[in-house]
Amino acid sequence: MAPAEDTFGSSAANVPQTHPPLDEIPFAHKSERVAAEILDFYHVRWQYEPTTFPLEWDRNGNVIVSFSPDFYLVDFDTYIELTTMSQKLVTKKNRKVRRLKELYPDVNIRVFYQKDFRSLLARFGISSTVVSHAEGGGVVPVREGDEPGEDASPAKNNDVAKGSE
Repeated sequence: MAPAEDTFGSSAANVPQTHPPLDEIPFAHKSERVAAEILDFYHVRWQYEPTTFPLEWDRNGNVIVSFSPDFYLVDFDTYIELTTMSQKLVTKKNRKVRRLKELYPDVNIRVFYQKDFRSLLARFGISSTVVSHAEGGGVVPVREGDEPGEDASPAKNNDVAKGSE
C-alpha cells in the first residue's frame, strides 16, 4: 500500500523523519499539524515539543511555570513556537518566550504569530480563516465548501492546492 499524501502532496516515505507519523502526534491545534506538513514537504527534520524549559520555581525549588515550544528544527538547532490565536491573547506566551531567552540565552527560538502563519499559508495558496476563541481560536486552513469553524484538518484534506517551491 502506498503511503498517504498530506496537504502538500508529499509522501511521508520521502521525508527523513525524526518524528512519529503525523496521525500519532497529539497536536494541540490544527495549525501545528499544517506547520508539520510544511516542514515535511521541505524535508526539514523536526520534533514536536521535545523539550520543556522550567521558567519559574517556588521557594522549595519546584517548577511552577514551564514552557514547551511547539517544534524543534533538528538541523537548525532552533525551536519554533506558533502563536496563531487572537493577538490580544499572546501576552502570556510572549512573557514566557522572553523569560526563556533570559534563562537560556543559548537557546534559539523563533515565534510565528497569526499574521506570519497566515502569510505562510497564503504562500502555499491555502485559504485560511480565523477561528473564534470559543471554537479553539487560531488560524486554520479552509477547504472549498467549508464553513468557518468546521473541521478543516489537513489530515482529512487532500484537495488543498499544492504549494510552490
